[in-house]
Amino acid sequence: MVEQVTSGIKISVETNYEGSFYKNYKIHYAFGYTVIIENQSKDSVQLNARHWEILDALNNLEIVSGEGVIGKKPVLKPGESHTYSSGCLLTSPFGAMQGHYSMVNFTTTKKFKVNIPAFKLSATFAIN
Repeated sequence: MVEQVTSGIKISVETNYEGSFYKNYKIHYAFGYTVIIENQSKDSVQLNARHWEILDALNNLEIVSGEGVIGKKPVLKPGESHTYSSGCLLTSPFGAMQGHYSMVNFTTTKKFKVNIPAFKLSATFAIN
């Protein structure tokens, strides 16, 4: 598990390899990840958007941006956390992801970014 704290918001990520399959004559490797967003600050905050940079071992970069996470824009009071799971497909058995969440502090009404630490995606059969 990787963890990082930005502006009092702790992000923890755990990954797992889901398997592989062929689609359009190309092999795809499926990875799942679970993210825990924990508000360690003294203010209530809301997650409004996400930005991901997904890189595979062949140096293919995919950018994914959008509102919320899995259709939600969670509000976190001090001490609260939000957990969600999602996934991605790669065309290689190794890769990495990183990014940030766009959030707003309800006390100051200021927008801020929370870093999502870089984490590795590795197919279990390919680990040496």
